[in-house]
Amino acid sequence: MGYLTTHVLDSAHGCPGQNIPVALYRIGSDQSRELIKRTLTNDDGRCDQPVLEGEDFRKGVYELEFSVGDYYRRRGVELPEPAFLDNVVLRFGIADEAEHYHVPLLISPYSYSTYRGS
Repeated sequence: MGYLTTHVLDSAHGCPGQNIPVALYRIGSDQSRELIKRTLTNDDGRCDQPVLEGEDFRKGVYELEFSVGDYYRRRGVELPEPAFLDNVVLRFGIADEAEHYHVPLLISPYSYSTYRGS
């Protein structure tokens, strides 16, 4: 069976994004959001366990939501209010239930990028 992992890299400071709250949602055909899991990144910017695995890992559309504004506030970064980026939401699809999907997030206070990793 496949599984989903993620990690966060802080490109503004050149370090892992530590202790960032992450929420995973499954998107319904009516665009509703069902909360699947809440977790926190560790000292390496990764989650200690896969964000999605087992019977819950199935084909569909998902969102990962990262609380990056709070992370930068804890680091003492002065952000405008409202912050340009507060919660970063990545919507993506899982098409193959046998694959490993890795969705990294690279952040700064004013930009982010992602890709399908390995």
